Amino acid sequence: MHKRFLIIASLLSCLAVILGAFGAHGLKAIVPVESLSSFETGVRYHIFHGFALAIAGFASQRFSFKWTRYAGYFFITGIILFSGSLYALTLMKATDTVGLNGIGIITPIGGLFFIAGWLALARAFSLKNA
Repeated sequence: MHKRFLIIASLLSCLAVILGAFGAHGLKAIVPVESLSSFETGVRYHIFHGFALAIAGFASQRFSFKWTRYAGYFFITGIILFSGSLYALTLMKATDTVGLNGIGIITPIGGLFFIAGWLALARAFSLKNA
């Protein structure tokens, strides 16, 4: 079991719940509807991949540690880049910040890390414990 992944997964999932509550109750009054939708997408992917990180942590005991470790780091990076960029874009809309609109290009890169995480997890599950 990869204890560090389990701890990080718990903390990231807690953060996702906090941000989800903030989005549901605090953001409605200060951002346009399309920004709220983007924020909610960030929260949704954040919580799903927090659970995926926990799966990688538990799976590391029975399946390839190398590949479950890759999966875990990919999921963490994906949360930071994908969800983080959506949170940042929403914050920029809320504060009328200009000049960083190119931050949106980070979102699909984060999505690629999510995909890589799932593929690494599949690879781990296909191998004997190594």
